[in-house]
Amino acid sequence: MPALRIALVCLGNICRSPTADVVLNQRLRDAGLDHAVTAESCGTGDWHVGEPMDPRTARVLTAAGYDASRHRARTFGPAWFDHDLILTMDASNHTDVLASLPVDRHDRVRLFRSWDPERDPDQPVPDVPDPWYGGPAGFADVLTIVERTCTALVADLEGAGQ
Repeated sequence: MPALRIALVCLGNICRSPTADVVLNQRLRDAGLDHAVTAESCGTGDWHVGEPMDPRTARVLTAAGYDASRHRARTFGPAWFDHDLILTMDASNHTDVLASLPVDRHDRVRLFRSWDPERDPDQPVPDVPDPWYGGPAGFADVLTIVERTCTALVADLEGAGQ
């Protein structure tokens, strides 16, 4: 079993967290950390359980050279409570995860963009914007945010000796 298990959480598990799942797993493979760290995604809502990611998300990932074919939406629940690090995509997801998670595990929950090198450290950690209601540019923006944040997260994991 890997030494570190990471959960990536958004609302429906069809846009933001699957993007982060695919990108982070690729970054872990590229860094040779995939034997020590696993990442998987889920959502706080259950509307899309079993469905593939949103086609717009898959299109953006595929165009950038990632494999978007294996994802199936899942819901955050007790099976996720033992993950070592639970990264939420926005403040609402963060609140929902904390509300369902035992209090002794709250220290495992962080906002995903805590690692974003472009965030202002003097400001609250920003959300990964939900592209669901927008056009194609929103999905591309999410990928850009996710890629740079995953790169920084993996560098941090490498520095920690994972």
